[in-house]
Amino acid sequence: MTSIPPTEAQVRLPRSEAVKVASDYLREPLATEARQPTSHFSEAAVQILKFHGSYQQDDRDKRQELRQQGLERDFSLMLRTRQPGGYVPAPLYRTLDALADQYGNGTLRVTTRQTFQMHGVLKANVQTVIEAIVRNMGTTLATCGDINRNVMAPPAPFLNRPSYRHAQDYARRLSDLLLPRTRSYYELWIDDQELELPILPELSPLPKIHLDDPVEPLYGNQYLPRKFKCAITVPDDNSVDIYSQDIGLIVITDAKGELRGFNILVGGGMGRTHNKEETFPLLGQPLGFVPAAQIETVIQAILAVQRDHGNRQDRKQARMKYLVHNWGIRKFRQVVQAYAGQKLKPWHKIPPFPAGLNYLGWQPQGDGKLFLGLSIPNGRIRDTEDSQLKTALRLINEQFALPLQLSPTQDVILRDIDPQWREKITTILRQHCVPLPDDLSPFTRLAMACPALPTCGLAITESERVLPDLVRQVETLWGEVGLADTPLIIRMTGCPNGCARPYLAELGLVGTLPGYYQVWVGASANGSRLAQVLWEKMPLAGLAEALKPVFTFYKQERYMGERFGDFCHRVGLSQLPQESAPSVSD
Repeated sequence: MTSIPPTEAQVRLPRSEAVKVASDYLREPLATEARQPTSHFSEAAVQILKFHGSYQQDDRDKRQELRQQGLERDFSLMLRTRQPGGYVPAPLYRTLDALADQYGNGTLRVTTRQTFQMHGVLKANVQTVIEAIVRNMGTTLATCGDINRNVMAPPAPFLNRPSYRHAQDYARRLSDLLLPRTRSYYELWIDDQELELPILPELSPLPKIHLDDPVEPLYGNQYLPRKFKCAITVPDDNSVDIYSQDIGLIVITDAKGELRGFNILVGGGMGRTHNKEETFPLLGQPLGFVPAAQIETVIQAILAVQRDHGNRQDRKQARMKYLVHNWGIRKFRQVVQAYAGQKLKPWHKIPPFPAGLNYLGWQPQGDGKLFLGLSIPNGRIRDTEDSQLKTALRLINEQFALPLQLSPTQDVILRDIDPQWREKITTILRQHCVPLPDDLSPFTRLAMACPALPTCGLAITESERVLPDLVRQVETLWGEVGLADTPLIIRMTGCPNGCARPYLAELGLVGTLPGYYQVWVGASANGSRLAQVLWEKMPLAGLAEALKPVFTFYKQERYMGERFGDFCHRVGLSQLPQESAPSVSD
């Protein structure tokens, strides 16, 4: 199969858009290059590869040495799975664990969007790995690229709480609804044509939603201008950071727990670019309430509005948050209503979200069984000299075949545990030196980082590899000041794209130069207010010194029970001590 030549009109499109149009619905040039005995894909193929759930990377620690030797980069691929609501069947986890050892770098990583990532897969092995995932109840389809990605939901398996069940159910429904219809994924990666393909929900026939496209009636051959993210939550749980999503749904039930419908937020997003003031993080804005029977139509309408009106000329302005921001929520609502052919109902008032939820430790599911939330340092499941986490989870899987729930804070929940198994599971974890939640500090439990170096091509500086030391330093300082009884949410990223959602942290660090970070403070602990920049370029080595007077001022002037983020917002950044901040030159 060869690539379809672009038309004259398509030639005028930005390259990122022209590549999608010419791909024959996500086939080329990927299909041709996948069979070639090369170590890596071309730039155009890499763009299409993302829709299939993979990013091409190289080991940046080795770049300079290889360049000096006249050798090409150490290329490999990252594969990302799709797990709506974070649910992972036991057979799929067993498969991913084995594939990581055989074809990857021996680790699995829980992402902040409740999926798994496998790093270090060679190009020659990609088809083998994807096919094994698909044949064991998984997929990598539509986890990257300009398309709707994994749909998030609160991970706690509270089976006696209807709102949580509704959130998980609709995460699966909307994930299937917004999948691409092209069969290129299965053509490229699955050899056996007898594989039973998933039956996807029918799309609403409303003419203003769908294109005249027999293959992709919702997306068309250009798909979306940029990535698209959705999440569903319940009124007393914001573990998914609902305000950071392109579309956020909040489950509304009646007194008996029956589903009434959803409050909808639109236009959230974390990504930005340093020194480009026209890019910025935004929180989602209330769009209205939609009864459950109409939610699929309205969700398609919102996506279609972004498809038709999102900025395709400038990728830095292409996320839906900029469309909502530029139009204003009133105009955006009017256009969505026109596409959906119905008027949205008023937003249902709900109480503020609680702060900083996670679901670590042993808890009842509500059906007589238990779940166990395990803190995974930066989401990285691996064996080290200190802790054999990967081996312990493998043994638990082999003996008890427990499904998992992945959390938005990069943790793992073992669910459906018979109470009689509790002691045996605890013994396995202890024998392999896996810390249980009570063994960990509150800072460690709440902290998050993106992978950054050495694999991410966008990373400016370190994140995952330096966060543990940073957390220890900040926590020590926190205790010295006399704040040990107060939690603090720390998040860190190696670039401003915001994968670990640092702009919603009480203390956020965003890489600006090698070893230097923007420092953000003032976000609310419940995820409903963005942080602001306190320092533009702070050397990591000087951070503790600069923070000490800030923490001391907080200790002295805070209200009883006031969180650090709320305090910084209340007093204003100009009132925070600045004299100890190291001066940094560009």
